[in-house]
Amino acid sequence: MQFSLGSVRQWHWVSAAFALVGMLLFSVTGITLNHAADIKITPDVKVIEVELPSTLVTSLKKRAEKAIDEEDSSVPKALTLWLAQVHSVQLSAHAQAQWSQDELYIVHAGPGSDTWLAVDFYSSLLTYESTDRGWIAYFNDLHKGRDTGIAWGWFIDFFAIVCVIFCVTGLLLLCRQAGQRWMTWPITLLGVIAPAILLLLFVH
Repeated sequence: MQFSLGSVRQWHWVSAAFALVGMLLFSVTGITLNHAADIKITPDVKVIEVELPSTLVTSLKKRAEKAIDEEDSSVPKALTLWLAQVHSVQLSAHAQAQWSQDELYIVHAGPGSDTWLAVDFYSSLLTYESTDRGWIAYFNDLHKGRDTGIAWGWFIDFFAIVCVIFCVTGLLLLCRQAGQRWMTWPITLLGVIAPAILLLLFVH
């Protein structure tokens, strides 16, 4: 199938427009990831250690027996409501509960943050810890697709395809215009040779 110059240009500008924000995001976070050791970040850590009401512990024990049998990983609403009302803590809807006869353990990791919570049924002690590593860590994790969920993973794949279209159509346009710009292929060749030299000489 042959493309006219106009159709190649159309594919090129549409892919460029769609990928603009994503390219900026991935380019900037490429720099922050490359210099992660030089960027000093102080994580914001929130810790709660408190004894739960006996009625709540009793309901959690009953829920544990059923959850173990049914392999249920949903977070109990009673605990979620109590945390929100008493400690202003909002558990993520994507958090996963791990039940045993002795303990309830809840964990959730998201871009730039992670949270865990444990309830000891015998001591009635709840331990909660949430770590927020800030906006730079948030966007770095988006770049890596770390703890971002399925939808973001699909977006990264789709965005990569759009970038391939942008590059290929750009190359086709270079081929069409090379006769009018003599520096086209020397510059393009430099873009190939420069990283190859760096890889051969400086990357171990």
